[in-house]
Amino acid sequence: MQILEGLRDRYEQHHKIEITDEALRAASELADRYISDRQLPDKAIDLIDEAASRMRIKSMTSPPVYRELEEKIETTRREKEAAIENQEFEKAAALRDDERNLTQEKRDLEEQWRAGEGDGPRPAIGEEEIAEIVSMWTGIPVFKLTEAETAKLMGMEEEMHKRVIGQHAAVEVISKAIRRSRAGLKDPKRPTGSFIFLGPSGVGKTELARTLAEFLFGDEDSMVRIDMSEYMEKHAVSRLVGSPPGYIGYDEGGQLTEAVRRRPYCVLLLDEIEKAHPDVFNILLQILEDGRLTDSQGRTVDFRHAIVIMTSNIGAQEIARNTPLGFAISEDETGITYDDMKSRIMGELKKVFRPEFLNRIDDVIVFHKLQKDEIKVIVELLLQRIRGSLAERELQMELTEEAKDFLVEKGWDPSMGARPLRRAIQRYIEDPLADFVLRSELTPGGTVLVDVPPEGDEQDLALSIIQPEKVPAAVGGSETKAGDQDGGDVSEDGGED
Repeated sequence: MQILEGLRDRYEQHHKIEITDEALRAASELADRYISDRQLPDKAIDLIDEAASRMRIKSMTSPPVYRELEEKIETTRREKEAAIENQEFEKAAALRDDERNLTQEKRDLEEQWRAGEGDGPRPAIGEEEIAEIVSMWTGIPVFKLTEAETAKLMGMEEEMHKRVIGQHAAVEVISKAIRRSRAGLKDPKRPTGSFIFLGPSGVGKTELARTLAEFLFGDEDSMVRIDMSEYMEKHAVSRLVGSPPGYIGYDEGGQLTEAVRRRPYCVLLLDEIEKAHPDVFNILLQILEDGRLTDSQGRTVDFRHAIVIMTSNIGAQEIARNTPLGFAISEDETGITYDDMKSRIMGELKKVFRPEFLNRIDDVIVFHKLQKDEIKVIVELLLQRIRGSLAERELQMELTEEAKDFLVEKGWDPSMGARPLRRAIQRYIEDPLADFVLRSELTPGGTVLVDVPPEGDEQDLALSIIQPEKVPAAVGGSETKAGDQDGGDVSEDGGED
């Protein structure tokens, strides 16, 4: 702070702006917290310099008095030319003197304005301008913990449940970890959170990581995904931190370290962690305990602001063999409770992973299987993309409850999660819609109605187009009633079972 205060006068004089105490304090704190690949005070000084430059450029607009003088000069010039044409030379001479005086006044005002000595206070930079520069440099939505942001964090579970269906325990654990981090109560030397996600395929493990990245950083691209099945061999482990000197790819950096170095605030997803070579876990131990890792070029990469999520299918096959219907939330016809299932999986985990690795994990979360009522909610989520595409063509789509129930029956598989539902929607809705588009049968303003066919009909789903009503012509023109239009529905076979 003392160095920044000593440089403040120089930057204020150079940029012709005012630098507040809040800007200096924000530059020091935000640079230390969010910019990890540079040192203080250099990074804080650059923040001040760039914020001041941007403010100076924004303020370089001519003042209203300057524009008024330009208008007066132009008006006087036109009057002088008119006086000369009318041979009113005395009047023209007086207008010429007025034009000269106004032009000189304009020049003086322009010099004062360019020197920053004009009337009015100088523009000032504060905490918001510094935060804007940090966001531009790092891609991190830097914010203050205002009342609105606090309310957003307190309602994190509700917001994430809009995309992640049926996994209340997982969302709750993740949300608590994020609130601890935002409140400054987490261990400053460890990552924001480290979790192992377990459960069958298609229940939302990866979707939760994507949703978390979008909620925290405003973009799903903030999720760094690494498939650990690519690191099954011992020689492949070096790719995580980079090739050693003398080997091909040394200058490129490691696939793990380089991705996190460029985006230190991220969700790090390590998929199928059980398939990785045992040497990989030696690297993860350092990340989970110290929050840092040194790459092959000697650079220290900061993992303290990353959320580490590891997924695994350990124990899923064992549970599936004993309970053909898959995971159970409570004791039912499968004969196993969720707690019993979790204890079995934890037993399998301890056989695969070393105790020192499991002790560094914040929490192990077992995902539930998806029930039919939850699959019905996911139907609406998956249809949002199709509705968005139709909206670009000025069309709407409506599904009856019977059609939704049909999609649930076709797309529900306890052992496969929600992935079969995506294929069912593709087969019974997207394919018929594609035929409508190619035949040019979709009229802007119309509605696509999806319903089950009448009994005895061999169709699976019936798609019909409700044409928009045509507006009657103006008085004096040929009137056309909506009922006279060709409003018959067009049906399409949604495919056979």
